[in-house]
Formats: sequence, structure tokens, C-alpha cells
Amino acid sequence: MSVFYAPSEWLALLVVILGCALQARVGIGFGLLAAPLLFLIDPLYVPGSILFLGGFLSMIIVWRSLHPVVWSRVWIANGARFVGSGVGAWGLLLLSPAALSLVFGVALLCAVLISGRQLHHDIQLNTSNLLNGGFFSGVIGTATSVGGPPMALVYQSASPQVARCELAAFFLIGTPISLGWLWAQGLFGETALILSLKLLPGVVAGYGLSEWLSARGVSPPQRLALLSLSAIAACVVIGKGLIAL
Repeated sequence: MSVFYAPSEWLALLVVILGCALQARVGIGFGLLAAPLLFLIDPLYVPGSILFLGGFLSMIIVWRSLHPVVWSRVWIANGARFVGSGVGAWGLLLLSPAALSLVFGVALLCAVLISGRQLHHDIQLNTSNLLNGGFFSGVIGTATSVGGPPMALVYQSASPQVARCELAAFFLIGTPISLGWLWAQGLFGETALILSLKLLPGVVAGYGLSEWLSARGVSPPQRLALLSLSAIAACVVIGKGLIAL
């Protein structure tokens, strides 16, 4: 595989930069934006490369964060994620490319709907919900690379600072778990790793862009606009799967 960038890889790099900038600013965005768009560019980017890049972004956020993390909550959720990730990786082995497109698109639409809901009065940050959120995040995240919405629901009652830092810590630990399961099933190998490494500069650039915009007081994009774009891309993925049947 060439060390130079093809036009499609430059486009993928741009998607990663924008997705990481969104994630660093508003706490969501990378998976919801990048997953459907990168899947349309090249299905090989999903789920391994996006998980790899998201894990690296989480490392930067945790490293740069000044807010303390309650690691007991993070470990509880990741214990359940370990089981869920195994289920998600096993499910990928059963799907044909066309079926994968359909499942991927439908899962993304569900993630968009979950992310758009406001359930502050229903969901509490407790052990039971951490276990449930961690499990479903593992299943969906390992299969589609978009595992944020279940955990975001669990953290809706927390302050934005707590949610941002602890979700980043959750994915910092949870991403290697998912990648380990994918590797064990032969779904994350040398090709996916090379694709990930070529897009890694986009993570650093995206985080730097978010810091630059924040320092200049530029408002982050509206949540509705992000979710709408993600929903449109997910519908395109579903259409692609239906055509391939």
C-alpha cells in the first residue's frame, strides 16, 4: 500500500479532521459524522479504523483534560463493554457485505435518534445503567464503530465536563477491547492498521482545529445540523445495501 495519499484518502482525511474537531468541541460528532461518510468512501475504514482513530482522540482529550475522572464508573462500564464487544465482533462474521450495509445504516439511524432525544429525567448515572450502557456500546460500537449514544444517554444527567472527560476515558479503555475482539476474529489486520495510521494526522489536526476555534470564540455547529447530516449519510448507506441485495 502506497505511503502517498489517493484523492479518496485526502477526502477521508478531511472527514476525520472535521469529525475530531466536532467531538473535541461538543462531546459528540466523530463517529456519527465519520462512520457513514468513511463507509461510503471505503467500507474497509469501518469499523476498525474509526475505532482506532477515536481511541487516539480519547487519549488526547483525557491527557489534556483538567477535570478528574471517576475511574470506578469507567471500569464498571468497560467490564460490560468487554462482553458486548465480543457479541458485536461475532455478529460481523455472519453478515454479507450487503447485509452489513443495511445493518450498519439502520444502527446509525438508531444512534442518531438516540442522540437527538432528551431523557435527563429518565436515566440516572448508576451502576445498573453503566452496565447496560457499556454492554450496548460494546455491541454497537464494535459492529459499527458508533458506540457513543448508549453511554451518552447514561451520562445525560452529569455535567458536560464530567460527561466529556469520563466518556473519553471510557473509550480510551474500551477501544482496545473492541479492536482486540476484531483482531481475534480476523476483522482488524494489517490493511486496516495501515489505513488507520494514514488518517492519524487528521486526529491531531482536528483536535488542534477545535482548540483554535475555541480560542477565537467560534460557536460549534448546531447539534441538529450534525444529526441531520449523519441521518442523510446513514440513509445513503442503507440505499447502497438495498441495491446490492
